[in-house]
Amino acid sequence: MQIKLAALLLVVALTATNAPVLAQARDVYVLPYEGAITPVAAEFLTKGIAAAVAADAEAVLIEIDTPGGLDTAMRDIIKAELNAAVPVIVYVAPPGSRAASAGAYITMAAHVAAMAPGTNIGSATPVSLTGAAMDSTMARKVVHDASAYLESIAQKRNRNVELARELVEDAANLSAQQALDQNIIDIMADSRADLLEQIDGMEVEVNGRTVTLQTAGATLTEHRMTARQRFLRALVDPNVAYILFMLGMYGLFFELANPGSLAPGILGGICIILALYAFQGLPTNYAGVALLLVGVIMLILEVKVTSFGALTIGGIIAMILGSMILFDGPGAWAKLSLGVVAPTVAVSAGFFILCVWLVVRSQRRKVVTGEQALIGETGRVIEPIDADHPGKVVFHGEVWDASSNDAIAKDEAIEVTSIEGRVARVRKVLPEGG
Repeated sequence: MQIKLAALLLVVALTATNAPVLAQARDVYVLPYEGAITPVAAEFLTKGIAAAVAADAEAVLIEIDTPGGLDTAMRDIIKAELNAAVPVIVYVAPPGSRAASAGAYITMAAHVAAMAPGTNIGSATPVSLTGAAMDSTMARKVVHDASAYLESIAQKRNRNVELARELVEDAANLSAQQALDQNIIDIMADSRADLLEQIDGMEVEVNGRTVTLQTAGATLTEHRMTARQRFLRALVDPNVAYILFMLGMYGLFFELANPGSLAPGILGGICIILALYAFQGLPTNYAGVALLLVGVIMLILEVKVTSFGALTIGGIIAMILGSMILFDGPGAWAKLSLGVVAPTVAVSAGFFILCVWLVVRSQRRKVVTGEQALIGETGRVIEPIDADHPGKVVFHGEVWDASSNDAIAKDEAIEVTSIEGRVARVRKVLPEGG
């Protein structure tokens, strides 16, 4: 009996030893990103790729929807993709999303490029980072540089080089199906699960070695932006940067107008610093910044200098022009909203026009000082007044001896009619309807 049991255990052990070991799918890191390609986007995506490499993940899945962005941020992301030690998958999703401008480069640089139905890719023509217009020679150089860059990416990833050139030079745009048919992307998938199922078993070259993707049944580990990154991304928005800059200017104005207030100056300084940070991540035209400064200065001077409205008109025009040319980037991501510019300019103009009106009205008003300023003040009786015996009244926060032609009882309302030395002449104020 013992011999039979030992033989059975030996057979089981040998069977277990010779059985094939099933490979377990590792995690796929998912980095969802929606918005313009800015330094904040570059930080999020490059750190996400680095985290996946450190964790020895099966792959990184960047789920993207972008209108484009800055060249420097785009190149940082592409460097991370091309040098990643794990496969990088870029998936343009969900339906209705796009990989425009910088997004097209990032998608084509992935080991696996995928798109959901109803998405598009293209419009990869570069624009000036400063927002200023380029002359024809410079524009040609920039386009040729961008074209060569995307062509080199297409060659490395075995994509359509000729069409890559058209995406840049002709600003061509492709649907997901067109991109698949013309070898710009590798996969068209309805969902993440569909994508991972389709690429399971696909071989990709990662840093000179061939890697077979094992994504069927893989665990998805989703990484989101940190609170800090979300805050910085919100700052690098043209409308937010514009509002912060204008608030900063007015905060400094109120501090200079009322030295020692502190709060307006502190808040204004913080807003200016945040706006300058945002300008670094946007295609800012600093001629627009200068026009905004000139416009605000003109409006401030209108309060100090009599220009009969000329400075106000000039300031409004400068602010409008500055707002129009402040940002200039591809697509709508780097454009100011009219719904932000119009109220800002209108409120600024209205505020300073009100200030001018108040100054003019105060200058036209007859100056009243000393005892004359007390005539017309109202108060109440605290000691009764007889026609031949003064009493006491309180007005303007002070107690005065008072006389009147009439008898006035305690607590009745009075109005000062004149000041005779230290005695106030008053009259009874009849109640309404009295």
